[in-house]
Amino acid sequence: ICNRLGIKLIEDRAHTMGAKWGGRFSGTFGLIGCFSTQTYKHINSGEGGLLVTDDERVAAQAILYSGSYMFFDRHISKPDVKIFEEFKYIVPNLSLRMSNFQAALIRPQLRLLHQRVAQWNERYRVLEARLKQIPHIRVPERAQKENFVGSSIQFALEGLSGPDAEAFVGECHRRGVAVMWFGRQEPQGYTSRYQTWRYFNSVPRLEQTDHVLDFMCDMRIPLTFSVEDCGVLASIIENVMRSITR
Repeated sequence: ICNRLGIKLIEDRAHTMGAKWGGRFSGTFGLIGCFSTQTYKHINSGEGGLLVTDDERVAAQAILYSGSYMFFDRHISKPDVKIFEEFKYIVPNLSLRMSNFQAALIRPQLRLLHQRVAQWNERYRVLEARLKQIPHIRVPERAQKENFVGSSIQFALEGLSGPDAEAFVGECHRRGVAVMWFGRQEPQGYTSRYQTWRYFNSVPRLEQTDHVLDFMCDMRIPLTFSVEDCGVLASIIENVMRSITR
């Protein structure tokens, strides 16, 4: 669709680093793939991030934006130096780069990513199997073409009113289970909706999007949780749901 309409796709892929669709890594479908390496991401350097691209013009501009000055010819990932001639006088130095310390934290973690994906998915499958058995909870079916990374799990609350959903989430939090709910009018944590993105001049009403968000929940699955811990989380969620709907 993007190619047909001349749209440049930039993928925000922090939470799918290591995932594939049809055998192809996420972040490699568009012009640019962006990966945050902040806390709670698949690779953690505290702050920082990176982009991937196979477009030489994008790579040249990224190097200049990073603050290379006129040392761009020393960059180990540079495209043909001739490409910089188009941009070296018009792309400002914004110092958009991580420190060497952050980069040093990231590199060894890349070798661990495959192992981490397996650990996340093991925990995800435990939660998925248990949540599917709980009334009023629907877990999305995963596509066969998808090689996912289960660092978080999403589920929808079905057959509940808004107040019931709020009571469910509140009681989960009270019992120590951080279920995030996108149905709140006021965002909490990372649960903002497009209606609160007021940096846009105008946002149309997206009724189908609202229908999904109103009862959508999200829960992180940190690797500090054991497989057994995930079973405990599912039991708490089940007990809370039964107490809300009995």
